[in-house]
Amino acid sequence: MPRPAVAIAPAQPPAPAPPHRRSSITAPAPALPLTRRASLNVVAFALDFGVKTAVGLVVTPLLVERLGAALFGVWEILGRLAGYVAALGGRPADALRLVVANRQAGDSSQRRATGSALVVWLLFLPLATAASAAFAWYAPTLTGAPDEWRTAVRVSAGVLFAGGLVGALLSVPESVLYGMNLGYKRMELQAGLNLAGGLLTAGAVYAGLGLMGVSGAQVILAALSGLCFWILAKRYVGWFGAARPSRAEVKTQLGLSAWLAGGDLIAKLLLASDVLILGILVSPTIVTTYVLTGYAGRAAAAIHTSAVGAAMPGLGGLIGDRQYERATLVRRELLALTWLFTTAVGVTILAWNRSFLTLWVGADKYAGTVVNLLLVIMAMQTAFIRADSYIIDAALQSWLRVVISVAAVVVTVALAIVFTRAWGLPGLCFGVIVGRLTQTVAYPLLAHRSVGDRGAPVAPRVVRPLLVSGVLFALALRLADRVAPLTWLGWAAGVAATVAVVAGVAFATGLSTASRRAVVRRIVEIARKRAPKQPPPSP
Repeated sequence: MPRPAVAIAPAQPPAPAPPHRRSSITAPAPALPLTRRASLNVVAFALDFGVKTAVGLVVTPLLVERLGAALFGVWEILGRLAGYVAALGGRPADALRLVVANRQAGDSSQRRATGSALVVWLLFLPLATAASAAFAWYAPTLTGAPDEWRTAVRVSAGVLFAGGLVGALLSVPESVLYGMNLGYKRMELQAGLNLAGGLLTAGAVYAGLGLMGVSGAQVILAALSGLCFWILAKRYVGWFGAARPSRAEVKTQLGLSAWLAGGDLIAKLLLASDVLILGILVSPTIVTTYVLTGYAGRAAAAIHTSAVGAAMPGLGGLIGDRQYERATLVRRELLALTWLFTTAVGVTILAWNRSFLTLWVGADKYAGTVVNLLLVIMAMQTAFIRADSYIIDAALQSWLRVVISVAAVVVTVALAIVFTRAWGLPGLCFGVIVGRLTQTVAYPLLAHRSVGDRGAPVAPRVVRPLLVSGVLFALALRLADRVAPLTWLGWAAGVAATVAVVAGVAFATGLSTASRRAVVRRIVEIARKRAPKQPPPSP
């Protein structure tokens, strides 16, 4: 399953990059300032997720139809378990991305950082391998699979987890591109890989290979992606390669990787334990209903998360250069855009999700209005938590985030189990929302400190957007009872109109004058900077 991933800068021209930064990359892109390259990354991710969403819309109904509701639920649970295995692998590529973004100079030190990432991967490999074996063996129990599926589930889990371990190593070139703020260089390639992944998955289910075939398709896709990104990194990053690191460098990167892995594991427990709880306490069929009802919200959250992740190298560079005033403005713009995005998308999901599921996979896969509302609130909460968590990580303060999250995961899992037993799906959603309030309160304080913001951490201006969101959500729930399009064309027209109207209303009523101006400047900059320009010749 995809993992599982906007650096928005103030509109004034950023300070020119030092000359030595240009020597690190062979292509002309380095002449672009960090934050402008971040804007280009936003465009790249828009294309990436547009294609990925289209592929998911086509492939998911095929999986539900060919595998069946119960086995599709098992596949979803295996995807969450694969996320746990990936976290136990140490996340060396993620640590490398942050280190490269924070330095943005020094070819030899960057190559040693890459070498450190390879060493860290090897150090975590025994733990990740042991976890893979254990999860694969107990996968039938964890997924609630019947006895006749036990062998197929174990083999599928083993293949999927092994592919994830190798994929962690193969993702190093991609992390180098992200760290150098060159994510936009893989724009067309990533779109092609998304299509290839969809074709591989569809081919596996049409060939009757079942769960094992779908798992094998993910492994092939990971290998293909690693090869393609290696070619891109070699082409655009002049220093790309690995050099032998010192023991101190390995120790530093190992520590950062450990904190990132711990934070990622906690995030998985917070965000991915829901389907495990449903699979164990209820059934994999209910998991399918829950996953499909939340599909739109998760897709929106993933788009937001990846767009923010694309911007973090730019923000990391500002923090690394101690440009705290600009970093503070970036964060404020980011939060304004996050609210505008989540409100517009949330209202649209509340109004049109039932119609979407009816046309897509059947009305019986809709979990109901209450669950739909709670899932939208969960997605909105996730967007703000992840935005601030990326900022904390960009400041290389991941350990603070992990410490706060430990309490949140204990409370969240406990409440989710208790409330699921009592109220089923609504109880699960409510337990997750309440348990994650710890992060909702603490993360903004940590991010506020990370960028050196001297203003008040919790400003009165937060009340206004929340009230606007509440009113719009209430109107959307009333609208949902009155719309029932019979065709995809009618549904698409309704969604487009809703997004446009709600975004305009939210923009006009929920944001301050300064925030509205900042949003307009940012959108104009992204529109103007769709492609890097050739730098002027040196005098």
